[in-house]
Amino acid sequence: MTPTRSIRTQPPKPPIHRARQWWHSGLGIALIMLILGSISVLGRSGPASAAVGSSGVVQLTDSFSLPNGLITNEYAFWKPTASALRTSPTWEMTSGSLFTRSGRAWSGKPDDIDPNAASTNGTDSAIFRMVSRRRDFSNVSVSFTLRRDKLISTSSTPPVAWDGEHIFLRYASEVSLYYVSFDRRDGTVAIKKKVPGGTSNGGTYYTLSSGRNTFSAGVFHAVRATITDNSDGSVALRLWVDGVRILSATDTGIGGPVIRAGGVGIRGDNAEFTFDDFLVSSP
Repeated sequence: MTPTRSIRTQPPKPPIHRARQWWHSGLGIALIMLILGSISVLGRSGPASAAVGSSGVVQLTDSFSLPNGLITNEYAFWKPTASALRTSPTWEMTSGSLFTRSGRAWSGKPDDIDPNAASTNGTDSAIFRMVSRRRDFSNVSVSFTLRRDKLISTSSTPPVAWDGEHIFLRYASEVSLYYVSFDRRDGTVAIKKKVPGGTSNGGTYYTLSSGRNTFSAGVFHAVRATITDNSDGSVALRLWVDGVRILSATDTGIGGPVIRAGGVGIRGDNAEFTFDDFLVSSP
């Protein structure tokens, strides 16, 4: 079981689906080809196909190409009727603050201060929980690049072994989800499942697989996780870092029924980090 730092209980929220379109033209000759979610124009790949790489049909993509500043924060999630909210059509922050800086996503300087509407007084990103509004992702590949800038601690979040960054998969609720730890303070990697009932914010964690991997700070790494249903009803999860598969797991119903669908996102604990090119596609 993995102890969990306490955050507020989440109210249920409906999924929001976002449609995306890509357009390209040039010199009076325009050729747009839509093949499995990729775009090719006169032999050159458009933004979607460049993001896809070896994966399949794009289901969500975010390059965080916005002016520097706050995208959204926990204040917008917990006080949805307040004024001056910063909201995102793609992401919800159940804890912490999500910024853009130099065209990339950033956790901000992590602390344990409840932020105001603009996160100008603090970020609360010592406990960072970014989840997609869309909650119907099932068999997917989730990839992005991430640089861990540093690990920190606060008076309310002392250092623990699992500090670092993790991927949310099939996030149905705070107590029903899978997550993949790819960078932890103790140097381990792990694939875990959380089910309802228990002492970790109302749930219990089950470790499906674990190992070790060196994730150096200060440089960007390519991170990818996949989750797919097997023909026997079990669920297969895989983790790659910098193109190398480093961990696999199978959930046959450990601790409770397999989780069939949910959101995706990134979790951070006592970590300042920068990430970019978040892509969800068919595995």
